[in-house]
Amino acid sequence: MVDLVILQSVSYIAAAIGVCVAAFYYALNLRETTRNRRATLTTNLMQSFLSEEGALRLIYLLSMQWSDIDDYVKKYDSSVNPENYAKRVAFWNTCDMLGYQYRTGIIDLETIYSIAGNWIIGPWIKFKPIIEHYRKWEWASDYLSNYEYLAEKLLKLQQSRDRDFDEKINVVLTTHLKDNK
Repeated sequence: MVDLVILQSVSYIAAAIGVCVAAFYYALNLRETTRNRRATLTTNLMQSFLSEEGALRLIYLLSMQWSDIDDYVKKYDSSVNPENYAKRVAFWNTCDMLGYQYRTGIIDLETIYSIAGNWIIGPWIKFKPIIEHYRKWEWASDYLSNYEYLAEKLLKLQQSRDRDFDEKINVVLTTHLKDNK
């Protein structure tokens, strides 16, 4: 006959193997869930930036012109131009959310850079003085801080990959400043 101690030992071993298999399955499932979330985020990112609507929104935002902060407020402030405000803030908040997702490790910088790096950097450079102005007077001082963080990281990455990028940005900014006067 089989000894009771042996049966008890076999049942403990079987239970331990069951727990190990469950833990392994849970880890695999968690890993797959994370991969699926990243794929979903990437798809959403692509829809926001790489669609025709996203391209038109970017062109619209980058074509805005003003000579100084007062001129900007007269033309584009939410109280005088709600349509522009809606487009601008929708874009800014999308970038801010991406910055938050990057900061928390949900999405990596390479993915964002590959899909929308320049689409985030350019508008940040253009609107940074405006955002800083509103932070001083109307908005919370940390409003769009995740967008700022992301844009600065993307800018550093772009500069590391393209040594002439600073020159290109200076030409764009000089042209922009000239056009706005």
